[in-house]
Amino acid sequence: MAPKASLPPGRKLGADAHVPSPSGVDGTDATAVSEAWVEVAYGYDTKYDYGPHDAVLRSARWFTPAKAAAERSYHPASGAGAQWNTWAGHRAWTTVDVTVDDDADGPADTAVLAYRAYYVDGTAHGRDGWTGTGPRANVYLKLTRAAGGRPWRVAEVTTVEAADSVSPPASSAPPASPSMPSPTPSSTTPS
Repeated sequence: MAPKASLPPGRKLGADAHVPSPSGVDGTDATAVSEAWVEVAYGYDTKYDYGPHDAVLRSARWFTPAKAAAERSYHPASGAGAQWNTWAGHRAWTTVDVTVDDDADGPADTAVLAYRAYYVDGTAHGRDGWTGTGPRANVYLKLTRAAGGRPWRVAEVTTVEAADSVSPPASSAPPASPSMPSPTPSSTTPS
C-alpha cells in the first residue's frame, strides 16, 4: 500500500485575502487569547487555503511551542471535504461568530492553567456573491502559561464539528471544482 501524498500548504496571502488578524490581544487574558485563536483558526479563505489546516497554522502565534511544532509537522493526507469544495467553488472566505459555551462545569482557572469552551457559527461568503453556511463547531481549549503574569498559550484543542446540513444544489449541473491556487501568486484562511 502506497502512502498518500499530503496536501501542500496554502498560498501566501494577497491583499484581497479575507482572513482575520486580531491585533492588540492581551496575552495575559486567557479569554482574549482563546477567542483570538478561535477567530483565526476558523477564518478560511479558499482562494488561498487548501484546507482548514492553513488557518490553524495562521493561529500558531497563540500555541505553546510544543503544540505549534506538532501542527507545523502535521500534513493532511486528504482533501478538506464536500463542504470545503462547495466554498472553494465560490472562492469563498468565512467569518465566524464566537459564543462562549459556559455550562459552569469546567474547572476553575489557576495561575497557570485555564480551559475555555466556545460555539463557532460561521458564514461563507463567495466572491461571486454567494452566501452559505460556514464552519460550525464546539471548540474546547486548554491554555497554559509558565507563571502568573506570563502570556497564555493554547496547549490543546478538542473540536466537535456540527453536522453538515448543506443540501446539494437543485440543479443537475456538476458541482464546481475546488479552487486550487495557480502556480503564480496573484496580487492580493480550525483540527
